[in-house]
Amino acid sequence: MRTNPPHTRGVLAALVVLAAGAAAVSCANERPGQASRVRGGGPAPEAAARARLVAEAWDGSRAAEQWRAGYYPMGEEVQLPGDAFHDEAGKEAYGARNLALRGELPALKVAEGTVRWENGGSLTLPLMDAREAYADLDRGDGPQPLTVTRVRLGEMTMATSRGPATVPAWLFTLDGYDTPLKRAALSPSELPEPPVEPAGDTPAGDLGELLGLAGIAEDGRSVTVRAGHGACDDGPAVHALETDGTVVLSGSVVGGPDGEPCTAQLLAEDVTVRLDRPLGGRVLLDAFTGRPLPYGEGHGTSPEWG
Repeated sequence: MRTNPPHTRGVLAALVVLAAGAAAVSCANERPGQASRVRGGGPAPEAAARARLVAEAWDGSRAAEQWRAGYYPMGEEVQLPGDAFHDEAGKEAYGARNLALRGELPALKVAEGTVRWENGGSLTLPLMDAREAYADLDRGDGPQPLTVTRVRLGEMTMATSRGPATVPAWLFTLDGYDTPLKRAALSPSELPEPPVEPAGDTPAGDLGELLGLAGIAEDGRSVTVRAGHGACDDGPAVHALETDGTVVLSGSVVGGPDGEPCTAQLLAEDVTVRLDRPLGGRVLLDAFTGRPLPYGEGHGTSPEWG
C-alpha cells in the first residue's frame, strides 16, 4: 500500500480518538445519524478560512466552467427492477454481483449516446458496450445467481451535477421480474483539475475529508453527506459556506476522549446539511480536498465517476 496521500491523512487527523498505542479494530463501521451542520456551533477559524479559500478559487474558474459543462452522476448508475427483490436469495445474489447470462450480449450499433437534461441542454459521449456494462454487474460466483434473459439498449433518468437527466442505459431483463435492471451506458466526463491544492495539516478534529455524497433532496434545499468520526467523540459536524457558484462543505469532529485510551476506529455517519437556497447548478465542494464531493464512498474519486 502506498503512503497515505494528504486527503486521506485529513480523514485520519480528524479522528481525535486515535490515542497512542490504541489497536485498530474497525475501518468502516456505520451507524444511523441525526447530525446536522449546527452540531457543535460554527466551524473552527482555520476551517472557515479554508472554506473561503476554496470558494474563491472555484468561483469563476475554468474548472467550474468545465464542471458545469460536463456529465457527472450524483445518483446510482444502476437502478433495480421495481419489484426487486422477490426473496433473500435474489437480494443476496445481487449483493454478491452474482448473475448468469442466458443468451448473447448485443453488439453495439452506435458509438455515441446523448445525455439530455430536464432543464435543457445535452451532451454527446461515447457509449459503453453491453459487455463492459455486464462485467460491471457480474463480479461474483455462487449457486443461486440472478438470471439475465435479455439485454437491450434503452434509457433511464438519473440525478447529475446539472440536475435530472435522461441517459442511455443497458436494460437487463431478469428472470421472474416485471421490469429490467438498468445500468447507465455512459462514462462520466473527465474531472476538472481543481484550482486549489488539498489542505495541509490541520488541528485534530477541526477539518477532515468527507467520505462522500449520499444524496441531494428533491427540492435541492439539503444535501446528505457521509462523514467520518471516532468511537469516543460526539460525532461529526458539517458546515456549509454558500456562494453564487459553490457550496463548500467543511467536515469536523465534535468532542473527544479527553486523553482517555480509545480504539482507533473510523465510523461513518450520514449528516444532512440544510442550504439557504436550492443547490441548483452550484458546485458542491469538500473544503479539505478542494474538489467536487464525489457521490458514494471513497476518497478522491467517486465510484460513479469511474
